[in-house]
Amino acid sequence: MYDEREQSPEHGPLAGFTVGVTAARRADELGALLERRGAAVLHAPALRIVPLSDDSELLAATKEIIGRAPDIAVATTAIGFRGWVEAADGWGLGEDLLERLRGVRILARGPKVKGAIRAAGLTEEWSPASESMAEVLDRLLEEGVDGLRIAVQLHGEPLPGFVESLRAGGAEVVGVPVYRWLPPEDIGPVDRMIDALVARTLDAVTFTSAPAAASLLSRAEERGLLDDVLAALGHDVLPACVGPVTALPLQARGVGTVQPERFRLGPLVQLLCRELPSRARTLPVAGHRLEIRGHAVLVDGGLRPVPPAGMSLLRALSRKPGWVVSRAELLRALPGAGRDEHAVETAMARLRTALGAPKLIQTVVKRGYRLALDPATDAKYDAAV
Repeated sequence: MYDEREQSPEHGPLAGFTVGVTAARRADELGALLERRGAAVLHAPALRIVPLSDDSELLAATKEIIGRAPDIAVATTAIGFRGWVEAADGWGLGEDLLERLRGVRILARGPKVKGAIRAAGLTEEWSPASESMAEVLDRLLEEGVDGLRIAVQLHGEPLPGFVESLRAGGAEVVGVPVYRWLPPEDIGPVDRMIDALVARTLDAVTFTSAPAAASLLSRAEERGLLDDVLAALGHDVLPACVGPVTALPLQARGVGTVQPERFRLGPLVQLLCRELPSRARTLPVAGHRLEIRGHAVLVDGGLRPVPPAGMSLLRALSRKPGWVVSRAELLRALPGAGRDEHAVETAMARLRTALGAPKLIQTVVKRGYRLALDPATDAKYDAAV
């Protein structure tokens, strides 16, 4: 008999799943959002950000704009625009920069950067409802840019075709690199995430910038594990990107991604709350509803954490529900178990204890084990799902 409290769904929608976070910026916020919904989080910042005040490229671009005003300025991110103004203040150039920008047509990518522009005492001319740089580009090209000097606030990741299209249209483009990405000083966490990807102990990996995705793939290639990582992301580990620009390095390698309709952390987490449970295997077993997640199982809605070895056995059994799986095959499913089939018996005993219902898995003498699939309950559980 189950305790009623164990059956109540008090866990979050991501309980039992492990999600990787590659973000360097706002990683704590994203991790907290995931953990509040029940996920276990593996954080490995794939990049580090050069502080704005230390960035000689930004200083040079700021002086260039103060020396000769652009006709148009394109602001892409709120944190970048605020950081630019703060860095200019630190160099003693803040007032000069703002005075220059007051006479410039400013286009803002979205509402957050609009707020940053207005907080600086400036006013934007236009902002697309879609928050899309593609729409900004379309508007500029439709109006004509030939002979114009355009300052573009770069935001640490490529703007595919944006700068090139403006230049092809006859514009002079001044890039404003508000922050730059460099590889992390400690590569250990990234290596651990790559190992977890290859071992399929992650259920999803989140990407919030294109450079982070590119950095992870580059490190995997350095270690000779790129093909393994791509295979994992292509089939078993869900790659979730905050938006289409972020997804580009993965798509260039043939990896499909999921993205929220609104390019924000909240919608990204909401997307995972829908996607991951929908990918979980659900089976009617011995009169119970068994939902197999990343590192845990829901038994009739109650969350049951399961050791890694037990999850390996359970996945092997679930691939052939109702059929006998031999000890030899189960031994192969156990990572690092060697040749001793006694390891299967030990892991199986722990799995049964973790599930809290020994009859879910039947021992078939001299043959192996099977999930006690109950065909009579198929209709019942199909209706409940």
